[in-house]
Amino acid sequence: MGLALAGLVAGCASGVKHSEMAASIPTIKQGEGRIYFLRSASMLGAALQPDIRLNDQVVGESKPGGFFFVDRPAGKYVAATATETEKTLSFGLDAGETKYVRSSPSFGLVVGRIVLELETPEKAKEDLPSLSYTGNALTPQAK
Repeated sequence: MGLALAGLVAGCASGVKHSEMAASIPTIKQGEGRIYFLRSASMLGAALQPDIRLNDQVVGESKPGGFFFVDRPAGKYVAATATETEKTLSFGLDAGETKYVRSSPSFGLVVGRIVLELETPEKAKEDLPSLSYTGNALTPQAK
């Protein structure tokens, strides 16, 4: 039991918390918006950590207790994850806007799935400080 629990906990995101790095996150460039992807820490579905694609490009992974962000030009986007089935979320992004996309485990027929949904800025900002950054190293030109 102890080894199984340790294995599940190891699947959770570890690293710098949002609260520790918020001041180093670059400002959004003119003409672009920012999309945060976040997932609460939970043992439910912890082993499910599929890639997250944005307009068919892999931008990160859905990791329990983790978050990352990407900056993109204003436009229409489709975020997607796939396990036994593909789940998608379509939304528009305006210049200077920040969107928050929450990934959450759900039950499936054979394996679970990760569902994407837009989160309110208020709820996302409440959850972000305790989440760990799972994206690439931050640089001024990070994409």
